[in-house]
Formats: sequence, C-alpha cells, structure tokens
Amino acid sequence: MSNNIAVVILAAGKGTRLKMDVPKPLAPLHKRVLLDYVLDSVDGLGDIYLITGHQNDLVESHVNQNRPELPAKFILQKEQLGTGHAVRTYFEGNPDSEKYDYTLVMCADTPLITKDILEELKEEISKGPDAVAATFEESTPFGYGRIIRAEHGFTIVEEKDATDEQRLIKEVNSGLYIFKTSYLKSHIFDIDSNNKAGEFYLTDTFKEDANVKAHLFADKSYFMGVNDLYQLARAERGLVQRNIRKLLIEGVRVLDPSHTYIYSKNVGIGSVIYPNVHIDETSTIGKNVTIEPGCFVVNSVIEDGATLKANTYVTDSIVGNGAKIGPMAQLRPGSEIGAGAKLGNFVEVKKSKIGENTSVSHLSYVGDAEIGREVNIGCGFITCNYDGANKHKTIIGDGSFIGSDSQMIAPITIGKECYVASGSTINQNMNDGAFAIARGRQTTKDGMARRFIKKKDRK
Repeated sequence: MSNNIAVVILAAGKGTRLKMDVPKPLAPLHKRVLLDYVLDSVDGLGDIYLITGHQNDLVESHVNQNRPELPAKFILQKEQLGTGHAVRTYFEGNPDSEKYDYTLVMCADTPLITKDILEELKEEISKGPDAVAATFEESTPFGYGRIIRAEHGFTIVEEKDATDEQRLIKEVNSGLYIFKTSYLKSHIFDIDSNNKAGEFYLTDTFKEDANVKAHLFADKSYFMGVNDLYQLARAERGLVQRNIRKLLIEGVRVLDPSHTYIYSKNVGIGSVIYPNVHIDETSTIGKNVTIEPGCFVVNSVIEDGATLKANTYVTDSIVGNGAKIGPMAQLRPGSEIGAGAKLGNFVEVKKSKIGENTSVSHLSYVGDAEIGREVNIGCGFITCNYDGANKHKTIIGDGSFIGSDSQMIAPITIGKECYVASGSTINQNMNDGAFAIARGRQTTKDGMARRFIKKKDRK
C-alpha cells in the first residue's frame, strides 16, 4: 500500500478530570508526557498534524523542543465541538490534505498504542475498504461507543445515544481510525450535531451501507485512553507490564510482575528480579544478575553475574561482573565498581573507582577516590574529600589493608600493599609497603570513672 499518509492527532483536550495545570496531552507519564508516546508510535508513518486547542502554545512548544526531528505541523481548533469538528478543522487548515491517499486519526491520550497496531490498520485498509475503525471487546462497556455491525458496513452509537439493547453490545470503538482521504473528506462535512452531546462525531462517517470495516483487536490494553489520574496510573502500569511480559519471554525471571517496575528493555537472560525493584529505561542489566527487593537502578550498567542486595540504590554507575552490592548500599553518580568487588551494608560510594575483588564491607563512605585491586577496607572508613570549598581525591594502591575507623584526609595517596592501623586519621602520603598508625596516646587512670558516670536517682 502507499505510504502517503497524513497522521492527524487530536490534541485539543483540556483534561479537566486530570486536575493538572497542563493540557491533557502534556499529562506526565513516567518522565515523559502522554503525547510523547503517541508520537513514538507514528514516527516514520507519515506527515504529522496535531489539532491543538487548550493551551496550544504549551503543546506546540513541547513538541518543537522535544521532538524537533518530527515533521509535525499544528492546526488550532478554536472551539472544541467534537471529534468530527476537529477533523473538519484539519481539512480547513491544511490545503495539502488531498495529496495524501490515507488519513489516520488518533487521540493524544492513548499512550499504549504501538507501531504494530498502526501497521495492522494499514494492512486492513490496503485490502479495499474506504475506512477502518479499530475495535475491541469490553466486558463492562459503559462510556464506549458500541459497534453496530450490518451486512455490509457498520455504525457506531455513542453511550449517550444508545438504546438499552445497544448498550448490551460488548464490541466497542477504540477511537483509532484510518480512512481513504477522499472518503473522509467527502463525508466529514455532511455530519451534524443532532445528538445528546450536541457534538459533531467523527464516528458518524461510518455507515451500515458504506464500504467500511470494523477491525477487532484481541488485546484491548493497547487502546486505553487517559481521562483521570486512575487511568493515568493504569497507563503507566500498562507500559511496565508490556515490557516485563517481553522480558519473561526472553528468559528473565521476574518473580512478581505485578509489583516490579522495569522500564529497561536491556535485561540479560537468566537474571532474577525480585519484587519492588525499579529499573529505569536507560539502564542495562547483564546476564545472570540478581536484584533483590527494594533496589533502584537509574541510568546504570549492572554487568553479568552481579548481585544487588535488598534496598540498594544505584545511579549513573557501573557495577562489574560478579560484584556484590548491599544490602542498603548507595552508588552515587560516577561510581565504577570492579569485577568481584564487595560493598556491604550502609556503604556509600560517590564518583569513585573501586578495583577488582576489593572489599568495603560496611558503614563506610568513599568519595572522589581511586581504590585499587584486592584492597580490604574495614568498618567505619571515611574519605574526607571536602574541605568546605573544594573536593579532593584519595588514591589507595592494590593490595592495601585499611583498618576499621580510619579516615583519609584528601588529597592523599596510599601506595600499594600498605597497612593502615585501625582508628587512624591519615593526612600524609604513604609509599608502597608502608605501615601507618595515627592515634592519640591512651591514658588510663584507675578508679577515676566514678567521677564521670552519673547514676540515676532510684525512687
């Protein structure tokens, strides 16, 4: 079939029930807005025309700033008098409309529609009908237009105008259509607003004696529109569930899909994802990775065989093969954890490189540091990297041992195979193989404790 298609997106809605200060197409949906997902689905399909209305300047600005590569044009619908009126506005505002063989019409509030759905509609109209409406079955169809099939064509009756018998019909209108442009233009100006809503319905262009087709889709989830915050939440869940379903098919174990939030498409086979894990779309998870409950992974790479233990937060970081992080650890931006390294509970790392097989077992802060291979860092370790004005670097060489409750006053360099005794505050560089101890001398006074211990009065 010809690829000469005009894509008309109805984006004039106010979205009153969403109770937001932005027009409906710009309602937020997982770091983006509703309209972004619709634009993704039509990218490359044809020339894009957005019919705008409420706060049209915000809609146009968003598209121009965030999707400048799209061939999108804008036509203002000054009054919102129904879907049919919106399409009339398109024809009146686009003198080039007749150059397109086909016109696809969809709504800006249907973020779950995919390219595959649109390709299927294209395939259907290539078989000869003048228009195709996407339909699905709904067990509780209240609010939807009902599909009234006839011997040749069909009609669509809106909820307000339907009889009690028609309201029993389960096949409903999705709001997604593709027309031969000549058919649409010849009918759109003939429809009237003689209905209970007083609007011009685009659906009135489908007639029982016309060469039109209702194409029934088995999966209704693609067509969910967003009119309120509950539906917005369902749409976000739909995005996640679709991705998780794909990952399960590919060999990723997601133990409880209904309570897991994976937006990334790059999760390796054999990985095990526990409930209440959040992985954003910019992260990559390798093969045979284990991510325990409560973990967040944001714009990061977790390499093969690594483990994130419960309640660990990883942002803008890299975790090497077989490394073990957590529980309750945090990797802040710029952290690179080497293969086989171990970071235990309550360890925080920021803008630091930690070498292979190095261990930072618990209760430590590593900031602006380079720590070599096979280093052992004891409990309570701190890099003192900030002097109140600037950040400074700590370097610790391969094979060193840093005792518990030690502090490094940066900038400082500790050589290879050095030993720092527990409880030391180190502010001078150490050569390879050096030993350092920096403690205040202990003074013990027998019997003096009673002067400092205050006993509670007993009544």
